[in-house]
Amino acid sequence: MECTTVRPGVQCRFASKNGCTYIGGTCLEIVEQCKGCARVVQYNGKEFCSVYPDPAAKWRRGTCNFATHVKREIRQDNIGRNINPLKAAKRASKRR
Repeated sequence: MECTTVRPGVQCRFASKNGCTYIGGTCLEIVEQCKGCARVVQYNGKEFCSVYPDPAAKWRRGTCNFATHVKREIRQDNIGRNINPLKAAKRASKRR
């Protein structure tokens, strides 16, 4: 559906016939940490995230998983091999 609140005419997955279904009824502008991301779009002089309606919520618990401008660090074990972060998280959760 097309947005009817903040960005009229733009396709939005939160738009419905009754308006915006996101909490608060509108998309929020980006936060300072979003500057430089490829997913930022400008509309009427304001900047919005094209993927998520509340960018501040994505940055509250660390790095936004949609951020294209943030380099993720690849850890290495003491032997020098690369560690897959998903597998490392699974191993750590099993130990608890």
